[in-house]
Amino acid sequence: MPHRPLPPRNKLNIVFAHGAYQMAARFAARDTGIAHCQAWSLDEFKATLPTADVVSVSMMWKNELIEQAPRLVFIQSISAGLDQYDRAKLQAAGIRLAGGAGVNARAVAEHAIALMLALKRHLHTGRDNQVARHWRGMISNPAEREDELGGKTVLVVGLGRIGARFVQLAKAFDLHVIGVRRDPSKGAAGADEVHAAGRLADLAPRADFVVLTSALTPETEGLVSAAVIARMRPSATLINVSRGRVVDEAALIAALTEKRIAAAGLDVTRVEPLPGASPLWTTPNVLITPHTAGETQAYEDNVIDILLENLERQWRGEQELVNGVV
Repeated sequence: MPHRPLPPRNKLNIVFAHGAYQMAARFAARDTGIAHCQAWSLDEFKATLPTADVVSVSMMWKNELIEQAPRLVFIQSISAGLDQYDRAKLQAAGIRLAGGAGVNARAVAEHAIALMLALKRHLHTGRDNQVARHWRGMISNPAEREDELGGKTVLVVGLGRIGARFVQLAKAFDLHVIGVRRDPSKGAAGADEVHAAGRLADLAPRADFVVLTSALTPETEGLVSAAVIARMRPSATLINVSRGRVVDEAALIAALTEKRIAAAGLDVTRVEPLPGASPLWTTPNVLITPHTAGETQAYEDNVIDILLENLERQWRGEQELVNGVV
């Protein structure tokens, strides 16, 4: 179905739908003259949909809402991940979709480095000891002691915007970087080597760190399988700032519990919020952050920059959108 036409500026109504981000407040500061509001809950979002020409939303989106949005022309996703959108249904309804890729690339890459540093410098156990008011002594066993990043090898899975930024940071720490991407012909993004994703199991034994920065797609779901985890070094650390379903979580838990790998820094899990019964909560060699790698004080403005550019492109009659998907 052809794309629905975008109404002119003076007739456009935008609904921002997010339970935390101050999207409408930051948009109002731009003084665009475009009508807009913010829905803080799913019920509020459903109530505003009949009058929405554009929505800017992330995980509050449900594909069945298409039927409740007769005026909807364009969705500007707040998030970089787009697995919540049924692209075929949007295409059939004539609704365009653009992602938020790149809005938090710096933040996510820095978070991955932070998890690596925290685990290697024992910052997570240091915080535990602080809470317990325990002054831990020096560690005699070198294999259990704090360590450095420089000179080690990191295998980064995914060389998009986040992966490319991570490579820059990793090189600043004097790490040898092996990149893995679906199409190696697109370049190494500054990595020392680049290989196809199909070689992941072969490359895993070389890595001190395996860092996941890829998007969740049918090709990447379960990519870090039990077979890949089994080939990691006993001293290796897994860092996941991608999506939980990229990893075989049961195999990861087993490897961590049996100390077949050294540690894991997880910003994402297969089920979120992480269920209270998950053994990941109490596994001492795991550091968990609650899907906050992409959080940054600049988030709202970064999304609004893309939104406004995409609106202007549609008003000019252009077909290509920034991060356009449908």
